[in-house]
Amino acid sequence: MLPYIAFIALLVLFGRAVDAQNNTAQRVVGGVTATPNSWPWQVSIRISSSNCYPHNCGGVLVHSRWVLTTASCAASGTLVAFLGDHNIYGIEGREQIIPVERIIIHPSWTNNLAAGYDIALLKLSQNAVLNSYVAVASLPSSGAILPNNNFCYVTGWGSTSTYGQLSATLQQGYLPIVSYATCSSSAWWGSTVKTTMVCAGGDGYRAACYGDGGGALNCYTNGRYEVHGISTFMSSLGCNVYQKPSVFTRVSAYTSWISNTIAYN
Repeated sequence: MLPYIAFIALLVLFGRAVDAQNNTAQRVVGGVTATPNSWPWQVSIRISSSNCYPHNCGGVLVHSRWVLTTASCAASGTLVAFLGDHNIYGIEGREQIIPVERIIIHPSWTNNLAAGYDIALLKLSQNAVLNSYVAVASLPSSGAILPNNNFCYVTGWGSTSTYGQLSATLQQGYLPIVSYATCSSSAWWGSTVKTTMVCAGGDGYRAACYGDGGGALNCYTNGRYEVHGISTFMSSLGCNVYQKPSVFTRVSAYTSWISNTIAYN
């Protein structure tokens, strides 16, 4: 494969401002390199451009033919899903490269991150082959809310610092859940955060960053990892600002929309 150019489209909010704008998307800050294919549902969503496939953002395999990501990621042109990926700048033989056939964005999405509904489904042109490198994620039950400090990892190929380069290899970073009551308080995100979102981190060290957008917040519950969030925004003051945790679209708020979209399309 030709080299991949690191470009990610994600929207960033300034502090608590609600006027979101297009910007480069989110890498894990303060994380470590993941064991290859240890998060087999993590997807690298690429832009197809002149025989080159630059990483655009992350996604989550939720069905053999469907990838969950953010609406802000899905509006980025002709997309290709790289499944079973670890190093986005090379081919290691475990990858499945499948074009995206259809993009379905939540009907209430308005290009305003603070309004919520930053969620989309990508239908692949063919079914993925499920194996030890590529697997479907477990999703939470409808309406499930995790307690404060629940154990979670964010995964992605985003920047390891606010102004840094994309990571060549998949990173994982420990981000405990921040309760809605705390995250929506005036000292944290305030009214910018909605009940359909989930916050994680905020310690000023570990965070999602540019290039991680659309990727998974993997939370340990019920004896397994479930994807409880997909990365949507962080503060434009920096990826790892104290008391400005990474914000994710809460998957359990959209389980009916996810299942119905897959069933009828």
